[in-house]
Amino acid sequence: MNIKKKTTIKDIANVLNISAAAVSKALHDDPRISEKTKKAVRQVAKNLNYQPNHLASALRKGKSHLVGVIVPRTNSNFFSSVIQNIEQVLNKEGYNIIITQSNESYKKECGNIDTLLFTQVDGIIASMANETINLEYYEKVKAKGIPLILFDRGENDLNVDYIGINDYDSSHVIVEHLVNQGRQRIAHIGGYKRTRIYNNRIRGYIDALKKHNLPIEPELLIESSLTIEDGRKKMTQLLKLENRPDAIYVAGDYAALGALQILNENKIRIPDDIALVGFGDEPFTSMVTPSITSINQHSEEIGKQAALTFLSYTNKKQIKQTLNKIILDAKLVVRESSNILLKTTHK
Repeated sequence: MNIKKKTTIKDIANVLNISAAAVSKALHDDPRISEKTKKAVRQVAKNLNYQPNHLASALRKGKSHLVGVIVPRTNSNFFSSVIQNIEQVLNKEGYNIIITQSNESYKKECGNIDTLLFTQVDGIIASMANETINLEYYEKVKAKGIPLILFDRGENDLNVDYIGINDYDSSHVIVEHLVNQGRQRIAHIGGYKRTRIYNNRIRGYIDALKKHNLPIEPELLIESSLTIEDGRKKMTQLLKLENRPDAIYVAGDYAALGALQILNENKIRIPDDIALVGFGDEPFTSMVTPSITSINQHSEEIGKQAALTFLSYTNKKQIKQTLNKIILDAKLVVRESSNILLKTTHK
């Protein structure tokens, strides 16, 4: 089996009988090289399918014009929208992005960070995996003087820039809405407390119940990984209670979809018997029956602000980051799953 050798600058130089240094200068449009030579070099490079070594170039220049983006998963509209907006802003400034996903795995996230550092990225924009508790790898990014911007999921202890929504207040907005709909026994299928955003949503939920003198019972607060399957399991668990809740607040739309499936399969009237609210405003929330009330997280603005925050560091010789938060107010998008009037209107 023949393995095709990668074309180098030296190969181009040999064809044209000039020095490798002259080829390099020609490829970089050096004014000291004649237009005739530049044209010849570009033609031979094309004929030999020459691909420049960006990593070597980055090592020489000290800049790769690459930014690493780490997300828990790419099959979420929230994360794909954030990525799209990061890319739009950075592309205009001559940067490309490298997208990696952790699949909620701490080990994979560490591998992603190592790969991005090896690739000599100029910065990393990340949303942490559910499993991440140890911040050692993120500290490694900071130690190298590389700008680190966190969004959606981050930790204050890292003392870096963070962009996200007000998760604590979002829970208050949701509970307030459900109370206004006459709900008195509100359950919460949340994420894991160890993750800051889910802990904030849980705290907001508990404090909002206290504000309205509603029962706070351990059986009504369930932590989960917020997958569709988790939503199905936890909803089944809640339906087995002797005193069922009359409303469910789910900290993620995929789990809310799983909960909706179980409610429909059990012929529970939504929202008449049990109201349902999700989190994330995924596109499917407006397409299912009944449509799901959810929190819009302003993914477009989060992506833009994350990119602009990175760009604010590009001309600084020394990177000294501190905890700097950009917190956006979340918006509740009310749909049929929590509002009887809306459901009646659409019949």
